[in-house]
Formats: sequence, structure tokens, C-alpha cells
Amino acid sequence: MSDPTARSELVTVRDYIRYAVSRFNAAGLFFGHGSDNAWDEAAYLTLHTLSLPLDRLEPFLDARLLDSERDALLDIYQRRAEDRLPAAYLTNEAWLAGHRFYVDERVIVPRSFIAELLQEQLAPWVDDPWAIETALDLCTGSGCLAILAALAFPQARVDAVDLSLEAISVAERNIEEYGLSERIGIIRSDAFTNLADKRYDLIISNPPYVNADSVAALPPEYLHEPILALGSGKDGLDLTRIILREAKRHLTPNGLLVVEIGHNREALEAAYPTLPFTWLDTAAGDEFVFLLRAADLPDPVPD
Repeated sequence: MSDPTARSELVTVRDYIRYAVSRFNAAGLFFGHGSDNAWDEAAYLTLHTLSLPLDRLEPFLDARLLDSERDALLDIYQRRAEDRLPAAYLTNEAWLAGHRFYVDERVIVPRSFIAELLQEQLAPWVDDPWAIETALDLCTGSGCLAILAALAFPQARVDAVDLSLEAISVAERNIEEYGLSERIGIIRSDAFTNLADKRYDLIISNPPYVNADSVAALPPEYLHEPILALGSGKDGLDLTRIILREAKRHLTPNGLLVVEIGHNREALEAAYPTLPFTWLDTAAGDEFVFLLRAADLPDPVPD
């Protein structure tokens, strides 16, 4: 139930944002799905709920609110604070590399460092973006990286692969909204299982990579996300091992493999001491995304 005192005393947008920040801090919320603090989250939820531009808060701070707007704001603040739902699930949208994507609890909230690398068209590792003719987004989830890859490489035909039928439904919606249905094909597959002899100039993947201990300690916000998209065995590398074992079979001779692995760089390098990983610079550092060329990968084991 919304706070009746808040409903009667709060008047302006500024009042409501201040109230939300206080309530979020008091609730001890975790921020990791698009914002990293209570103020940014409160401002975003407020602007979105009021159908205001997300990048223009100042002109509206002292605006008075209709009763229906007050009720809507108090409701979304309550759901965030009490249900611990990530903001993206409350608004059904997530922003990645400046692009908006539809999301709900069938998919993980998009947050990948690969997105910023695609904005740069993987330079300098890709000399000619127009030469990328085929690409694969493995573990596509909402389809966000497949869409960003299609936008980055205008000649590419992209396959978006996921095991979850629910995730595929969300990806289909996003791909259609971007008008990319003719360039992005969706395949249901457990990793490479259903890809037959397909080969790609580029494979990207943001697979599950949270280790078992970290999964057990996740904040409540993360527990609303599909567990299939988070954990990957004891050390978080189960699916990454499959990718490294099978990727060469599905890359063209000069193809590139780009994979995000979270905080597992040390464990990965210890497990594969002979692989010449190139660690790509991202906003958070060079420990989260690796690149390998097809020639660097081990030959697949014959069937």
C-alpha cells in the first residue's frame, strides 16, 4: 500500500524524486541494471512514468503533478522498493549503447561491454566493417547484441541463438521493432548444437558466466532474472569452455571470436595457458572481454 502521507504532502516532481531516493536508500536496494545509485534510478523511473524525455530533468523539477501521476509514481516506487524488481522490468525497457530494447522477466537485463565495442565496429580488429558478411550472437537473450552487430556491420547476415524459447520471443519482438527481421535470423540451439556446418566471420557471445558461489550470494534484484542466463557451473566457465572447444568449427578462416566472461579472467587464463587471449579495452577495464582469431583456437575434436 502506498504511503498516504506521501500522497497528500508531496507536490512537485522534485518532491517525488527526493521521496524515492530516501525510500530506495532506506530499503537498501541494489543498483546494477542500468544505474548505480538511488538518485539516477529515481530520476529515470520518474521521467519514464511521466512520459518525459529521459535526458531532460531540470525543466520539470518544479512541475506540479496530477493525482493520477502521483499514484503512478508512488506505485512504481513501491514495486521497486518492496518487490526489489529491477527498474528495467518495471518499465519494460533497457538502454544499451544508446539503443532502447524491450525487456521483461523472460530475459536477463541487457548489460554487456561488447555493446560499446560494437559501437566502434570492433576497430582495430575489424579492418573493414563492410567485409563482415556473417555474424553469430550466441546466447542472444533479448537480441540486443545481435541487433547492435547488424547495425555495426551493414552487410552482415546475423544469426541470434538462444536455448530459451521465452528469450527468443523477446528477441523476435526487438528484432521486428528495429526492422531487421530480414537480416537477423533466430535459431533455438543449445550453444552450437543446431548450427550444423554454418560458419561466421564474427562470433560474439555474452554467455552465462557467474560462478556458483556468486550465484548463491546474488542480491534479490538478480533473482528475478532467468537463472539460466546467469550461472555457468562451479567456476562460471562451463559454457565458455564449450565455446572455446567448438568455435573454430563455426568460424571462417579469418574469423574472430569475441566473448565476455565477467570477473573470470584469471581462472580462464589458468585453464587455457597456451591460448593467446587478446583482452579488449572497455569502460570498466581490460579484464572482461577477450578476442581470439580462428587460427588461434584449438581444432575441434572429430565427432
